[in-house]
Amino acid sequence: MAFLNHGVRTIFLVELLKGMALTFSYMFRRKVTLNYPHEKGPLSPRFRGEHVLRRYPNGEERCIACKLCEAICPAQAITIEAEPRADGSRRTTRYDIDMTKCIYCGLCEESCPVDAIVEGPNYEFATETREELLYNKEKLLANGDRWESAIAADLAADAPYR
Repeated sequence: MAFLNHGVRTIFLVELLKGMALTFSYMFRRKVTLNYPHEKGPLSPRFRGEHVLRRYPNGEERCIACKLCEAICPAQAITIEAEPRADGSRRTTRYDIDMTKCIYCGLCEESCPVDAIVEGPNYEFATETREELLYNKEKLLANGDRWESAIAADLAADAPYR
């Protein structure tokens, strides 16, 4: 009996007709394709993109040169040098990230006690040379200045998970 049922389904092309009906039903639905450069899809608040160094609202950089991010980085992509300031606090003189080594694991931002290093919302940072992916302190601070409003909003949205 099963053989007969299979034969009937084969002769009348039941599977083919079911597939065509499914395809036809999708023809009249709303399209879900985005016109990428002009339209961008939503990002999760916990998305990990291009690294940034943040500043306090008064303009002072947040990094206190504790070097926890450098120590925890599994790819050893972060290099920090620091020196004491006149008021006794430490600040970085050099903060470099080799983005060609970075694996975007997020351990650097999790280890930072003052939220100085964060992986921001920017995922469009293609370059033509490898040297452009060697980020220094000035580049990281400029990224922070550019993306601060989006990062602050994401950190506020992500607050229950921190």
